[in-house]
Formats: sequence, structure tokens, C-alpha cells
Amino acid sequence: MTDPTAALLPDGRLHLQHGPIDVIVSADGSETAVETAFTAAAGRFATVLTEIVEELNELRRPASTDTEMEGLVASRMAAAVRVHAADTFITPMAAVAGAVADEILDTMTASAPLTRAFVNNGGDIAVHLSGGQMAHAKISAHDNTHLGTVKLKAGDGIGGIATSGRSGRSLSLGIADSVTVLAASAAEADAAATLLANAVDLPGHPAIERAPAESLDPDSDLGSRLVTTGCGTLTEAEKTLAIGRGARLARKMLADGTIRGVAFYLQGQARSLGWGDSISRDTAPDDHDQED
Repeated sequence: MTDPTAALLPDGRLHLQHGPIDVIVSADGSETAVETAFTAAAGRFATVLTEIVEELNELRRPASTDTEMEGLVASRMAAAVRVHAADTFITPMAAVAGAVADEILDTMTASAPLTRAFVNNGGDIAVHLSGGQMAHAKISAHDNTHLGTVKLKAGDGIGGIATSGRSGRSLSLGIADSVTVLAASAAEADAAATLLANAVDLPGHPAIERAPAESLDPDSDLGSRLVTTGCGTLTEAEKTLAIGRGARLARKMLADGTIRGVAFYLQGQARSLGWGDSISRDTAPDDHDQED
């Protein structure tokens, strides 16, 4: 494996890369504050992958309500999935990208006074806004279809944005093209997005192709569980039913505060829940049950 690298991009952002981890960091503040924060981010990033690998076997095991890890990033991963462990199968790996983003962001904000900062780890984003700062984030489907724009503001409790689905980097048990989640942290958003994408499904449907996860990735934490490898054209009613199954789980997560908002996308049909005034959306707001 190559050594970790850190490089400034022409637009002033910081690019961090090590093995499968590819991170883009941006920050606003004084020139000194940004320089200090970038130096801290690069220093912390240098050992992140090594720390994860040290506990990788445990991180790939199904989580339980008392799952604990040693490393800082691994502990973030465990904490993010622990809340779901009593009800469903999930491993700490479901939160790995978000946890790395959170760790880098917290290192930056602890090192310097930043007005805004964003750590984007492959689309899972940790967010910092101070004072009266605001930011806008475009929500897009896997094919770049514009779904809406999230308006974030300091103090709104949103510290992470994450997206999951069968068209993403990770394997999925469901058929959602993409599911984007807002939560208090990137790790929490990452874990929830994984489960919500899994929930968007039509079990037994003949148009859906599946294969054991381990046949696609021998190291997958999903083992022999069937993951989606293809999905033929669905009717509007079928898409409504599949998204409705995800929406049912999302309502539970919204009610207990696990997430702050979610947007589902499946073959041209989109729906959102929980955004309130935070999103200018092209997705249809979900204000009635449709999962029957």
C-alpha cells in the first residue's frame, strides 16, 4: 500500500488520499487558521487507515448494543451503528466513510477557529458552521439528476450528509438508486443511509438480480447475504411501494432523532421526509403513508 498523501488543489482545497480513502477538505477562516487546520488534518489523516486496519476484523462483525472499539475512528463507527444493532444486522463498517470525515473535521476545528469547514469523504460529508454561517449543498441522484438543495445553518443540528444505494461504492441489500440522509454527524448519516437504502426493496421481484456479497467482494462484511446486482424497469406503483418501505423506517429514525432528513431516489421517482425548511427540493415531500 502506498503512503498517505496530502496536496493543495488549485482552488485552495486540501486533497488527502491513502488506499481506498479519498478526501477533499475545504475551510473558511483567516489565512493562518486555514493553514493550521489543513496541517492538523493532514497530520491526523496520516494514521487513520492504519488504525482502522488494526481493528478491521472486529469492525466487520455484526454490531451489538454494547459494541466497543479501541481506536478513535473505530469508536465513532461503533457508536454510529450501536443504536440500530438491536433491530437489524449492521456492522461498524456501515459508518466508516462518515467516521473518517468526522474525525478529520473535529481535528481541524480543535486546531483553529474556522467559520466553515467541510470534509468530503467520497460523498459522505462532515459539516462545521459557526456563528451565523450558512451553506448550501446540492442533493443529486447517482446519475446527477438534481433532487434539491439543502440549506444548512449554524445551530440546526446537522453535522453530516451521507448517501448510499446500489449505485454507490458499497454493496446494498436494497434497490434504491440513492438515499441521502442528514444527521448530527457524518458517521450517523452514513449508517442510517446504509439501512434506509437496504429497506427500499421488493423482495422476490423477478426483475431484481442478486448475488452473495462475498462472491463480489471476498472481504465484504456482508458475507453470504444477497446484495443487489441489477434491477429491471419497475412500474410507478412498484417504485412507490419500494420507497414506501424505506419511508416507514425513516419515520422511526426521524421520530427518535437518529436522522434529521432523508431523500429517496429510485428510477426517476423521488421522495423526501423531514427536511422542513432546510431544503428547496425537486423531490416530492412525503406527507402520507404509501408503503402498503
